Amino acid sequence: MIKFLSQLLDLIYKKRCYICGSSKENSKLCSKCYKKIHLLPERILKHIDGIPVFSASVYEKEIQKIIRGIKYHNQRELACFQAKIMYDYWKKLNVSENSYSIVPVPLYSKRQKKRRYNHMELVAYEFSRLTGYSVNTEIIKRIKDTKPQYKLTKKQREKNLHNAFEYSENHYNKEKLLLIDDILTTGSTMEEMIKTFQKAGVFDLTVFVTSCTEFNLKS
Repeated sequence: MIKFLSQLLDLIYKKRCYICGSSKENSKLCSKCYKKIHLLPERILKHIDGIPVFSASVYEKEIQKIIRGIKYHNQRELACFQAKIMYDYWKKLNVSENSYSIVPVPLYSKRQKKRRYNHMELVAYEFSRLTGYSVNTEIIKRIKDTKPQYKLTKKQREKNLHNAFEYSENHYNKEKLLLIDDILTTGSTMEEMIKTFQKAGVFDLTVFVTSCTEFNLKS
């Protein structure tokens, strides 16, 4: 009887792929849609203040839907898939042989309270399970309630993010830090985070994002 009820509930509440809507695999992301995701060549995308930046993919199609689903539509289950996409790329890099402490880009406290979660923290913990790296969410905080970045120019973004972060020395144990985010557009957010760390004398940094805009491929 219990088995029957369990099977009935599985049938009623069967998961559908967030991309194509298929329920065949009872998954938030089916294997067919996952295979459509194109990973970038294994190389440094660019440098920001001397720090290497890696990007797993381009912000388009399936990747865009996954990121927006987690970030804006409470699709938290997609975090494990975003982390797996990052891991599929990351494990091919030589730098993955090192040990890191993962630092997700922080949200301002009021914004996180309103959203009820930090999407990149969810991804960070899923990425941690795959890599074995630790996660450090205390080493840097966002202390400025910045405006949404997507509507701003590069100069406006830089002004918006100026002194937006605060570093906590008590939470640093001299480990390598892997700063992660979902999208690299102008790089202003990472640039400000890197400046905050470097002002405090922390230079052993690497940046890894899920995706980047096509502009970054040309720059």
